[in-house]
Amino acid sequence: MSLQIIPNTSQKDDIFSVIESDDGFAAIERAIAQTIIYSDVFDYPLTVREIHRYLIGERASLETVGQALVAGPRINKLLTYQQGYFSLRGREQIVATRQRRASIAAKLWPKALYYGKLIALLPFTRMVAVTGALAMDNTDRNADMDFMIVTEPGRLWVCRALVIMLVRWAALHSDTVCPNLFVSENALVYQQQDLYTAHEMAQMIPIAGLDLYRHMMALNPWMLDYLPNTQDTYAAQMEPQFNPVMSRLGNTAEKFLRASWIDQLERWEMSRKIHKFSRATNWSSEAYFNSDWCRGYFNAHEEQTLQAYSERINIIEAAGSI
Repeated sequence: MSLQIIPNTSQKDDIFSVIESDDGFAAIERAIAQTIIYSDVFDYPLTVREIHRYLIGERASLETVGQALVAGPRINKLLTYQQGYFSLRGREQIVATRQRRASIAAKLWPKALYYGKLIALLPFTRMVAVTGALAMDNTDRNADMDFMIVTEPGRLWVCRALVIMLVRWAALHSDTVCPNLFVSENALVYQQQDLYTAHEMAQMIPIAGLDLYRHMMALNPWMLDYLPNTQDTYAAQMEPQFNPVMSRLGNTAEKFLRASWIDQLERWEMSRKIHKFSRATNWSSEAYFNSDWCRGYFNAHEEQTLQAYSERINIIEAAGSI
């Protein structure tokens, strides 16, 4: 089957029920199919371990997933295997795409770690994580380095202003740092609860604030409804080694920036930026801003991703491949 995107002609309320199953083994096949189909949206074939980790809607052992991939009568009609990766039949070319992008990501990671650690040194930063394509080693040329940053409550917008200074400094060195998500410690429970957001959380790579990262994951058990196998496989990363002098400078800066007049600066900066963002031509419902959130998700990427996922499900269902 040659897979191509066609207009979606039918909306389905529950994407998990698109591919019906009669027993446990067929349920694993269905979950594997959905997992591969979702990753195909990003031109990203998966290894056996990755299929297991990101298995949609079914908690299963690695052995069970492997058995289904080898012996599943339905799944073998849908998938192809080469060079250690599973992809949809007719989409074998994305293996080379993944390998090429992984090579680009390998060169980008040292810079991402460097800038991530610098962000972690800034006042009121409590956690820094790499997100988006780089977190999956799936970056193309001229890609952004996306970051999620957790801040002290009441200083999110001051912290963001300091980070943006670093962003502009990085740009002078031809590096694109994109801190597109700021969250305060008061708002670690995600309001957006869907497959896309669960994936974004599961695949992020923390590089500072590992304890807070684990706490945030514990506060969002809903994501296990979508990706139940991620419960035991959260990314384990080392904390960066901070320069003691820089740490003392950061603590001193925080004491200064807790002055009462900074409260007014925080409110002014929030009002100013929200007004500016609201006038953006690429505004979408995925972008929202308040005292505890600065979610700069423009261009409706989440909506487009889930739409493409639904379209692929429809194509495969119509073809009777499962």
